[in-house]
Amino acid sequence: MKALVVGGGGREHAIVRGLRRSVHAPEVLCAPGNAGIAADAECFPAVAADDVEAIVALATEQRVDLVAVGPEAALVAGVSDALEQAGIPAFGPSAAAAELEGSKAFAKELMREAGVPTAAHVLLHSREQATEQIAITSYPTVLKADGLAAGKGVILCSDEAEAHSALDVFFTEQRFGATTVVLEEFLEGEELSLLALCDGENVVPLAPAQDYKRIFDGDQGPNTGGMGSYSPVPGFGPAEVEEIVERVHRPIVAAMAARGTPFHGVLYAGLMIGAAGPKVLEFNTRFGDPETQAVLPRLRSDLVDLFLAAREPGGLAGATAEFDDDWAVTLVLASAGYPESSSKGDVIHGLAAAAELAEITHAGTAERDGEIVTAGGRVLNITALGPSPAAARDRAYDAASRISFEGMQIRTDIAARAVARVPSPDHPGAR
Repeated sequence: MKALVVGGGGREHAIVRGLRRSVHAPEVLCAPGNAGIAADAECFPAVAADDVEAIVALATEQRVDLVAVGPEAALVAGVSDALEQAGIPAFGPSAAAAELEGSKAFAKELMREAGVPTAAHVLLHSREQATEQIAITSYPTVLKADGLAAGKGVILCSDEAEAHSALDVFFTEQRFGATTVVLEEFLEGEELSLLALCDGENVVPLAPAQDYKRIFDGDQGPNTGGMGSYSPVPGFGPAEVEEIVERVHRPIVAAMAARGTPFHGVLYAGLMIGAAGPKVLEFNTRFGDPETQAVLPRLRSDLVDLFLAAREPGGLAGATAEFDDDWAVTLVLASAGYPESSSKGDVIHGLAAAAELAEITHAGTAERDGEIVTAGGRVLNITALGPSPAAARDRAYDAASRISFEGMQIRTDIAARAVARVPSPDHPGAR
């Protein structure tokens, strides 16, 4: 069996590793991949993830049996549609279904239609309308770019001046090019990520995870693509997960099917758990990053079988995803300047020593003259397992301490709240 993973980040490296653990023992390819993925799969760096024709051509030429599409831009571009049309099995939603992530305005409309709880909001279709609206808004409030923004299209505004600055970013900067901005009420509570596999009809939840979006300790500073995660999450066992799936995932899957755009793939709900129960902050239509790096190492079920079943209408009926009891803690090592910019070409030291303690997945790396160097904002993921959150956390930070590169950024509080809630006799408190 031969499998192709589309993408080149830490999420894709985790998927590559997950596929390699399958009893089917597939030969794994990756496009474009990165310097770390190249050690686990044959990489095709000249093939961009969102180059639909090139991905189909590669999959056809290599006679792959399964393609797992990682990044959201590739899904929105229609990579899954094109692969299926070419007779190549693809794991990932169609472009029409991926609109759930591609447009926050569409997601809000669908949630209203399906009765899924979410924050109150207003759609702003012009800078003039937005200026009028923020003058009568209560603060804090949240502004979101409508389209894809690589996890950076959300700005929390504490006053009107910050809202004006956010609108300048969204309506004028080329990386956003927004024609619509979502103004949303500020929700308080605890964030939770719950990913689920869907076959157009059925929903199979994966283990819950908690993500850390802000760049600095204590959830300070600007949003990033994610600076760390852990799984499972205290207080969210099978009963709580089932309640969320019933209130959030199943209504969305049913609404998509009713529209004639059945959802096949991963439906990721980013949730705020408050006094009124769970409310959806956002939907993603693919594996989360860095949640995937904490969730998949705990998966006991066969990833190949789950991917293939999700492609078939009703293929996941009666299926479950089983997980080890161990805890997983994932740390993100970011380059200097991230998230506003990134440093490239800095030599990374200590990878072999760190790999003795934890699983290292590469996010933004490249090979230069026989050395591994930085090549993006988020550079590496360090994932450690342990019988308690404290044990996994200590192991992850011990591994991270062995790695160095110029300007390396790391949060020091990942999973600290889990340690506080699940005390261990050998690890009485947070780091």
